Order: sequence, then structure tokens, then C-alpha cells
Amino acid sequence: MTLSHTDQPWPTAGISFGGDYNPEQWDPSVWREDVELMRRAGVNMVSLGIFSWGLLETAEGVYDWGWFDEIINLLEQNDISIDLATPTAAPPSWLLAEHPEFPPVDHDMTRHWPGARLGWCPSNPDFRRHALRIVRAVAERYGSRQHVVMWHVSNELGGGNGHCYCDVSAAAFRGWLERKYRTVEKLNEAWGTAFWGHYYRSFEHILPPRGNDAKNPSLMLDFDRFSSDELLDHYLAERALLKEITPDLPVTTNFMVGAEPDAVDYARWAPHMDILANDHYTRSPDPVPQQDVAFSGDRMRSLTTDRRPWLLMEHSTSAVNWQPRNRAKNPGELIRDAISHVAHGADGVMYFQWRASRAGAEQFHSGMVPHAGPDTKIFREVSTLGAHLQRLAPVLGSRVPAAKVGILFDNEAGWAVRRGVKPNNFLPYGAAVRAWHAAFWRRGDGVDVLPPWNDFAGYDTLVVPQLFLVADDTARRAEEFVTAGGTLVVTAFSGIVDENDQVRLGGYPGAFRDVLGAWTEEFYPLQEGETFQLDNGWSGREWTEHVHADEADVVTRYQGGPLDGRPAVTVRTHPGGGRAIYVSAGIDSPSIDALVTDLIEPTPPPVTDKLPGLEVGMRETDTDEFVFLINHRADDAKVSIRGSELLTGLTIDNALVVPAGEVRVVHRRREV
Repeated sequence: MTLSHTDQPWPTAGISFGGDYNPEQWDPSVWREDVELMRRAGVNMVSLGIFSWGLLETAEGVYDWGWFDEIINLLEQNDISIDLATPTAAPPSWLLAEHPEFPPVDHDMTRHWPGARLGWCPSNPDFRRHALRIVRAVAERYGSRQHVVMWHVSNELGGGNGHCYCDVSAAAFRGWLERKYRTVEKLNEAWGTAFWGHYYRSFEHILPPRGNDAKNPSLMLDFDRFSSDELLDHYLAERALLKEITPDLPVTTNFMVGAEPDAVDYARWAPHMDILANDHYTRSPDPVPQQDVAFSGDRMRSLTTDRRPWLLMEHSTSAVNWQPRNRAKNPGELIRDAISHVAHGADGVMYFQWRASRAGAEQFHSGMVPHAGPDTKIFREVSTLGAHLQRLAPVLGSRVPAAKVGILFDNEAGWAVRRGVKPNNFLPYGAAVRAWHAAFWRRGDGVDVLPPWNDFAGYDTLVVPQLFLVADDTARRAEEFVTAGGTLVVTAFSGIVDENDQVRLGGYPGAFRDVLGAWTEEFYPLQEGETFQLDNGWSGREWTEHVHADEADVVTRYQGGPLDGRPAVTVRTHPGGGRAIYVSAGIDSPSIDALVTDLIEPTPPPVTDKLPGLEVGMRETDTDEFVFLINHRADDAKVSIRGSELLTGLTIDNALVVPAGEVRVVHRRREV
């Protein structure tokens, strides 16, 4: 894939800091207080206009620019840069009243009602025409303003309209299928439509996977692919218009990259972004939210082949409002989360939102200025973070060092796991990926979480966790990786189907059977509450397999139960020293930790005396290193290190104490 416009400068002089700013929610008397507080907190950029369409265009072609002119002037006077949004995430009520066909339709053919976000069908050409009209109007009026430094297309595309099953979408889906397969015979072959007699004689007979009945998994997977492509096409239409009017301004949209299958296929969208941007929110029940922060950053960084810095477009200062129980962040957690994102490659820290809303669907979502005002824990920590980021200006443009461990993550594999019935329907894609990431994260290894088409060269270890769907090219390159001396770890339920979601015959895991030297004749999913034991003390639940280790050595075997004595984990050593490890069992986190410790060489850490609960990261240039020390512990952490500590200005000659719950960043020259 070719990346676009990577030579464009970062939009702010230092690390970008700020958040979504929605002045339309407030009386203009509040605006001047806002910019005064922004300056006090060190804010240098805000995202503006995301939900302002109905206030800017009051009827078709009728505009009210006065209030928006005023707020842009005020931000410019206070030297605050603007990430200006195209407001297409929020179609105006007058437009939806005139066009009740615009909102998306669910799989049960229930049309969405106005009132939420992204209330439009991505395939509707009439909506596209209206959207491009407001995009052109905003770009022509404000694109040349000095403090407008980048474009923010819509908002979280796919977050409310990831799939639409309406007749317009159905027609677009048929066109997409015809372009992909050319003939209906090839489609029938790819989908295996002879099953249940669903053979098609014409593309015109094909419908989206409507209703709740069991559908062909291949059809559902292609509909997921189509839906992602339709939203990307909308983004590209807005982007093309913005580039026509303001060719020098970077264009992006905010992803929602996490540990679950994404709303759209962000890895395939990434080449079309001048700056990668992400929204990330931790989940209240998460036992280790700081590892989720690291996982998201490791995915974002790996979406580009040059591992360039990215922008954290949204996260929360404290509690969100959309989880069953919304946990407030502990003292210092706001700062630790933000600096961890920077340690994992972010050159910007932005929040939703600047001021917590009084009304509306997100009125209890935390903001940089909470309901109680600036004399609060949240705003004091926001201001401390702003000062920290100013002191971290030398980090801007540096990059996270190349990792020695790569973990494959693929949305198509996740969609295929989620769509259709499986031997065990309680194996959510992403849980296994994050479990293996956690094992390397806990011991301080650098990790890239990368799409399967990225280059595997340069990694010592490549982990393939629950990669259910695998293309032939991915399987071939994984074997070449082992032949070249790398260590490949393949876990249960990987390599089962091809890119058409058809089972690979001859024994599981079909895509990796030859390189592993082992194969499975039958899955043995466990029932709820059941566990298994292995003869080396490892244990787990949910999943076991009847494995044959024809050309592999056995690391450990099942102990007891119907698979007693059968291989559970195998390793095949290839000429040249490469190894292929097969983990057929759903082993638990302590067992994964033990396997990683026993079989995989650790990456040398930036500091040698890393403690549990002390997160250590590094960014570098050709001449400098920046070591991030994030103390999640309840007590102080002492490490041996030399250099200049950027947040306190102290020179560290030998040892540094990182107080409980705080962060430190040490700058040192690279050894050459």
C-alpha cells in the first residue's frame, strides 16, 4: 500500500493538546472564559464544528456564518490552532425531515429515526450531494484561515452507520459484488451457494444479509467488506473536495482502534490519511486498562509501514457515559494514560470534550472543564498535563523503536469469527490477541500489532492469535518468516478458512499445517465452567483439540479427559533455526506468560531494573532517546538511568525515583 502525503508537517509546533470544542452549546459569554482557560491549561489545538451543520446551514443553501466567524476569530486571537471538521456526522433536522429515506436501515429493515449521530446511509447519492455542498461551503470560507491547520472529516465513520440494509444499499452491494467477482458463477463458487440450495442465477437476485435467520458466512463477510468500502468512498469524496480547495492542509478522520473488530477496516483506510487519528476509551470492567492503552497505541503505530507518529483525537479525562457503570479515573490516571499514548507513538493528546455538556445524550461524559468548573481535580490535572506536554516538545517527530515482536490483527478475521455459527461461540475475536499482547507487555517487550499484509522482516517473533481467516499470501509469508529463522506462534482457531470464508480441508489449522508439522483432526470445545490441565502445569478453558504431531516435538500434553496424552503445544524446528510453535489449547494468562518466558527471547529493555507496575517505553531519533517511565504502582519506583529528566528539568547521574502514580521522561543521547 502507498501512503499519502507523509511529508506534510505536523499541524502544531509542539505536541498537539486540546479537545473537541463545541461552543454552540454555550452562550457566547462563556466563550471568552473558555479561551482564557485553554491558555491557562496549555491548549494549542481544538477540534471545531463537528456537529455544527444544522447551525451553519439553516436551510438548503442558506448559511449563518456569523457565530462561527466570531469563534474562529477568538481562537485565532488567542493563538489556538483549529482542526476544522466537516460537519457531516450530524445531518440537520430540516434535511432529514425533507429526506426520510436518508437514515440507515437495520438488518430487520427497521429504519433509524433522527436523533443520533451519523444518521445517513453511506450508499445514498442524494445524501452525498448534500454533504459535499456543506463541505465545499466550509472549506471555501475557512480553508485559507491561518489557524485552520488540518481537516477532520465527519466523525467516527461507521460508529452509527456501519451497515445499512436498505434498497439503495442493496443495489450498491450488488454492484460491488459484480465488480469483485465479474460473473455470478465465480460468486457461487466463492460463497459455496450449493449449500441449502442458494445458488444464484443473477446478481440481481442477491440481497444483503437481512433478518435474524442464519445466513451464508461468506455473504455476510462480503457485506462487511462492502460496508467498509462504502464509508471509505464517502470519506474519499469529502477528502477529494477538501484537497481541491486546500491542497496543502492535511486531511484525516478519527478511527476507533481497539482490541475488538473495528466498525470499518482501518488498516485498509490508513493509506488515505495524511495523519492517522484515533479515539480511544478504556472500559470500566477492564482489570488492566493501562495495557489496553498500550495495545491501542501499538495497533495505531503499526497501521503505517513507516511507523509514523499519530494523533490521539479523543479520549476521556475521567468517566464516560455510555458504559453500564462508568468508572471515574483515579488521581494521576488522566496524566498516566495520556503520557502512555505519547510513549506508544502519539504526537497529540486530545479529549472529548473541552467543556462537559449541560444537556444532550453525553451530558455526564467527563470534559477537560467539568460541570464543577476549573477548581477541580480534573482541570488541575489537565493543566499539569498541558505543562508536561510543553516540556516534551523535543519528543515531537521521534518514533518508537522497531519492535522484535509482531502480533497479527485482522478485521476480516474478526468479522468472520463474529458472523455465522462456530464450534464455540464464546471466543470473541480480539480477546486472544490482547491476551498474547499482555504477556509481552508485562515483561516490557516492544510489540507491533500489525495487519497480516505488512512485511514480517525485522521481527524475531510473529504471533498469530485466533487468526481464523487467512489468505494464501499470509500463510506463504509466515512460512518464509520461519525459513528465514524467525519464531512463529500459531494459536487455536487460526488458519481455519480462506479469504472466501471456506474451510481449508485436510486438517486444521489448514493455512499453517505444513509449517507447524502438526495438524488437528477434531476440535474439542469445552463446556461452560470446564477447564483442562496440561502435564507441565499449564491450564486453561474453552478450547482443546485432537492434535497429531507428525513432524513436530511436543512441548506439553493434555492431562486427563478425552485427550489425555495427546499433544497440546508443539514446536517444529526448521533448518536455519526457525521455529513454528502450535498452541492448540486455550491456555490462560499465567500459562501464556510461562510459554513466552520459556520459548521466546526477551527484548532488551530501555532500563535493566524494570519493576512490576512500572511501564517503560521509548521513542528515538537518529541521535536521541526518550525513555518514558509511567508508575502505575502505589509506591515509588527506583530505576538506574542517566540523562536529563524533561518534566522536572533535573539531571540524572545514576538513579531516578518515579513517585507513586507519576510519570518521568528521560532524554539521553544515543550510543553510536
